Amino acid sequence: MVVELSKNRDDIVELALEMDIRPDLIYRWRRLAEVHKEASFPGHGNQILTEEQKEIVRLKKELRDAQLERDILKKAVSIFSKSDGKYSNS
Repeated sequence: MVVELSKNRDDIVELALEMDIRPDLIYRWRRLAEVHKEASFPGHGNQILTEEQKEIVRLKKELRDAQLERDILKKAVSIFSKSDGKYSNS
C-alpha cells in the first residue's frame, strides 16, 4: 500500500511521516517492488530466494536432520553397549 501511495506522491519524506516509517524503507520497498514485481512481498516472513538459495536451505535442513539422527544413534549405541548387564544377556 505504501509503495502504491509513494508512486502518486512527490514528497516521500512527508508520506513517511504520515505513515510513521522511515523514508529509506519506502525507497527500499519501491526498489523491491520494481525488481521482483508481484513476488516482492510474499508475506508471513517468507523470503524471496533464488533457486540456488532454496537448494542451500534444503541441504542445510537435510544436514541438520542427519546430524540429529547420528546423535540419537550414538546415544542408543552407548546405552546398549554398557556392560552393566541391564541390556545384555550376560
